[in-house]
Amino acid sequence: MSADARAIALARTAALAADKALATDQVALDVSGQLPLTDVFLIATGRNERQVSAIAREIEDALIVDGAKPVRREGRADGRWVLLDFNDIVVHIFHEEERTYYQLERLWRDAAVVDLQLPEAPAPAQAE
Repeated sequence: MSADARAIALARTAALAADKALATDQVALDVSGQLPLTDVFLIATGRNERQVSAIAREIEDALIVDGAKPVRREGRADGRWVLLDFNDIVVHIFHEEERTYYQLERLWRDAAVVDLQLPEAPAPAQAE
């Protein structure tokens, strides 16, 4: 079983919103075969508590505009690990230290990676 098209589209919308808020190390995992509750985990990192909260706000706003309904939000006040549950996808926004400590990608290493189709960062200009 693999994630449905709606879940993948929502993950891509969330990833673009996170990218806009300067999230790093984004990865989406298709957990539909392992979890009956959701199809995709999106994992992103912020450098500090303020940025983690800003990324969460940006993602939540984008997904609501896209018609997704938030089911649950956790961790927003602390800004260390924010969880946004939208049924089809669950978004985890980590502070760098928590991302390293919890290593969700390692826990879900059997899950397929979803192509987020994020635009490539421009290459740095070379001096002539």
